[in-house]
Amino acid sequence: MYSIIKILMSALIIAGVTEMAKRFPTYGGIVAALPIVSLLSIIWLSVQGEKKEVVSQFTLGVLYGLPGTILLLAVVYICLKNSLHLFMSLSIGVMCWSLFLGLQKIVVKLLIHKLLEFNPIFCKMKV
Repeated sequence: MYSIIKILMSALIIAGVTEMAKRFPTYGGIVAALPIVSLLSIIWLSVQGEKKEVVSQFTLGVLYGLPGTILLLAVVYICLKNSLHLFMSLSIGVMCWSLFLGLQKIVVKLLIHKLLEFNPIFCKMKV
């Protein structure tokens, strides 16, 4: 039952945002950038009985993904402004996003390793 409700809510949100974007592109973009998916996911995880640790790790994952998502959107914007085809722009954006997340993972692991050398309190961090 939860799955059907989640699908219907998602479809309604996406349809509403795209209809708004057709009439008011800037406002549609602002609404699309709202953390609706994240908030709904947190609510559904809680309603379905997930432990607070799982919800906490989920929110950390969302935070971890934000810089890459910002990069993806910036690259797609720049590509479209320079008259690249939509699917080429999206492909370049996704490639940049993937590369960034890979690099981010390496950098975060190196930073945590360095922090552990200086301060053992960081041993409890999960990444």
